[in-house]
Amino acid sequence: MPSVAPTVKKATPVLVVDDVAPCAEFWEKLGFTRTAEVPHGDTLGFVMLDRGDVQLMYQSVESVKADNPAMGELLGSGGSRVALYVEVDDLDATERAVKGAPMLMPRRKTFYGMNEFGVQDPGGHAVLFAQPAAE
Repeated sequence: MPSVAPTVKKATPVLVVDDVAPCAEFWEKLGFTRTAEVPHGDTLGFVMLDRGDVQLMYQSVESVKADNPAMGELLGSGGSRVALYVEVDDLDATERAVKGAPMLMPRRKTFYGMNEFGVQDPGGHAVLFAQPAAE
């Protein structure tokens, strides 16, 4: 009898970083709102950010280690890497909003019909922003 895979209802990236606060500020420039925060000592250990149906989470390495040492070892060692691909409705406005972030990939038009550019968020993750190219 074949097994039936469960339905995935939602997938939200949790990006593990050294410092959560500047990452939250980065996404707030793009209209995201902090919907949950958890302190860790005297710093921000975790933040949940939402904008419409899109949700992101950041957690500090130290907070992960305190919560789950095995996961903290894996995620804090540099062994796990994440890049985000984010489709937007206005690439020009997005580029203005993240001005000053380190540029990883200048704007380009791809063979698969997208205009895109990439920056590095304050936590060190690659974030590629894209918009369908006009036909």
